[in-house]
Amino acid sequence: MPTQMRDRWRNRAEPAVGYGTVYWHVLMRDHPEAIAAAEEAQSVLSAFPGFHLPPREWLHMTTCVAGSTTDISRGQMRAMLSHAQEALHGAAPAEATVGRILYHPEAIMLAVEPREPLLPILTAVADATEEIADLQVSENRRSAWTPHTTVAYSVSEQDVEPIEAALGRSVQQRTILIDTVTLVVQWGPERAWDWEPIGQVHVGS
Repeated sequence: MPTQMRDRWRNRAEPAVGYGTVYWHVLMRDHPEAIAAAEEAQSVLSAFPGFHLPPREWLHMTTCVAGSTTDISRGQMRAMLSHAQEALHGAAPAEATVGRILYHPEAIMLAVEPREPLLPILTAVADATEEIADLQVSENRRSAWTPHTTVAYSVSEQDVEPIEAALGRSVQQRTILIDTVTLVVQWGPERAWDWEPIGQVHVGS
């Protein structure tokens, strides 16, 4: 539990305009229950200065950072989608809950749990990235993955205590069924929210 929030972007190098980063995301816009949980938290956090709230359309759970558009071609992206789809054919969609609040010095998040049913999705997209784009997904990134949805990014320094007093450690718990993962190109700086969905992989189909 941190005691102090800090500016996420103060010392973070942001991609230039026209530069794309390729991600595998579960988009929460496909899950109204997750959106409701996020908006419950955001309604409390909006009373505090120093937060950047992601737009509803792009609330997400990052599954894997694939690489940059300079390293991954459009053809490779299409092949990655096919590879992941083949791997997840016949897999079971993952039932998960959202509601528990995670505090980090740079962000406030909702945990997506339990982790174990989500691991086949992580494995499929990470393997597709390595096999098709020849880009290594570190074992540390795989093992340390904490599924979550960020509801607010910190853009200033402030004490956590009054935020936690207002928000607490959870919002109303909701259940979602995760059956889709999306390959997305995020263009330019993170806060621009200039996203381009490339395609979806359906779990179990």
